[in-house]
Amino acid sequence: MNGIIHGCSHPDDEDVSFRISEEQIFHDIFNYIDFLFGIIKPKKVFFMAIDGVAPRAKMNQQRARRFMSAKNAQEAVSKARKKGIKIPDEKPFDSNCITPGTEFMAYLHENLQCFVQMKIATDSCWQGLRIYLSGHNCPGEGEHKIMDFIRSERSRPDYDANTRHCLYGLDADLIMLGICSHEPHFALLREEVKFGRQKFHRMFNKILQKKKAKVDEITFHLLHLSLLREYLSLEFHSLKEKLPFDYNLESVIDDWILMGFLIGNDFIPHLPHVHIHEDALPLLYATYNEVLPQLDGYINEAGVLNLKRFEIFLKNFAKNDRKNFLEQMDDEAYLSSKRTSDAWKKNSNNDEQSFNEDLEVFDLSNDETNKVTDIGISKGAFDSDSNASDECEEITDQRALTSTKAVSRKFSNIYEYVRAKKKSISMLFN
Repeated sequence: MNGIIHGCSHPDDEDVSFRISEEQIFHDIFNYIDFLFGIIKPKKVFFMAIDGVAPRAKMNQQRARRFMSAKNAQEAVSKARKKGIKIPDEKPFDSNCITPGTEFMAYLHENLQCFVQMKIATDSCWQGLRIYLSGHNCPGEGEHKIMDFIRSERSRPDYDANTRHCLYGLDADLIMLGICSHEPHFALLREEVKFGRQKFHRMFNKILQKKKAKVDEITFHLLHLSLLREYLSLEFHSLKEKLPFDYNLESVIDDWILMGFLIGNDFIPHLPHVHIHEDALPLLYATYNEVLPQLDGYINEAGVLNLKRFEIFLKNFAKNDRKNFLEQMDDEAYLSSKRTSDAWKKNSNNDEQSFNEDLEVFDLSNDETNKVTDIGISKGAFDSDSNASDECEEITDQRALTSTKAVSRKFSNIYEYVRAKKKSISMLFN
C-alpha cells in the first residue's frame, strides 16, 4: 500500500510547483485500490497492508532516506527560485508524513475503513470475501505482514495447497518473500516502470480525470514465481549427480535466498565488492555449484544457518577478493590520474592567461616608453638647456624599470609553467 500512497501524493518529485490536497490524495488512493481490485479479481481473500513501525535493522536506513528526502526538496526549491520559476504560496505535501504514527496516516486509516465499508455495501464484487486492512498501527512492513498472514493460513488444517496468491508491489524483495513461501502458485503484480519518464501514478491520475480508465492503458507485469522455480531448477540441475546427500529443490531455493542476501537488502549491507550490477550473482552461483558437493548438507536448513558450511562457502567465494581488489585499485588509479590531468589542464589555462596578461603589460610598457620618448624629442626635452629633460629622463627610467619587471615575471611564469607540466606528465606515467 505504501507504494500507492507515495505515487498518489507526490507523483513527480522534480515538479516543485506541484500541489495537492489530502482529499485529492485519498480520492486517488481509493480509485487506484479499486482499479487493482478489478485487475486481480480476488475470489476468497483481499488483504491490504500499510507499513507499520519498521524493525530496528531498517530504522537507520529509513532515517537516512527521509533526511535526504527533505534535503533534496529544499535544494529543488532553491534551484527553481534561482531559475525564476514561480513557487505557489501553498505548502507542498511532505512525503515524510507517510510514516507510522503521524496525523496523516491516522486520518488515512479512518478513511480507508470507510472506503472498505462503502465498497462492501455497494459493490457486489467486494461481497462474499474476507477483507483485511492492516494499518500503520500494526508493527512491521506491509509485505512482511502479508507473508505472516499466508503462513498462518497454511497452518490451518483446511488449507487448500492449490491456493493461488497474487502480491502487488514494486519492491524487489517481494521476489524473495514470495519464493521463500514455497507456494507452487504465487505471482507478483507490478506496473511497468520507465525510469526518467513520467511516473505511472501521475499518468493513471490523468486517465481517471478523463474518466477513461482502462486496464490496457497501463502496462502491468505479472511474474509467476513458479516459472522462476523452474529456472532455478535448471541452474542447479548439475548438482543432482554430484551431491553425497539427497537433492532437494526446496533446500536449494533456501540456499539461493541466502546467497541473494549477500548482495544486500533493506536490513543488511552487502559484502565488499559484491554488487548485483557487477555480475555478483553468477559468481555466487558458480561458487555454490563448486562448494556444495564438498559439504555434508545444505547451508540453509529450513531457516537455520549452518555456520560451518557457510564458512566453507565464504572461504571459497573469498578467492575472488584479490582480483576484485586489484580491479578496483586500477579503477581508482585511473580516476585519480584523470582528476590530476583535469586539474593540470585547469592550472595550465590559468598560467597561460596570466602569461598573456604579463605580455600585455610588457608590450604596454614599451609602447608607453616610446610614446614618452617621442614626446620628449618633439618638445626638445633632451636639450641640455631644457628643464623638462630631467623629468622626461625620470619618466623614461620608470617605464624601463616596469618593462624589466614584466620581462622578469614573464620568464618566471614560463619556468613555473614548464615545471608544472613536467610534474603532471611524470605523475600520469607513474
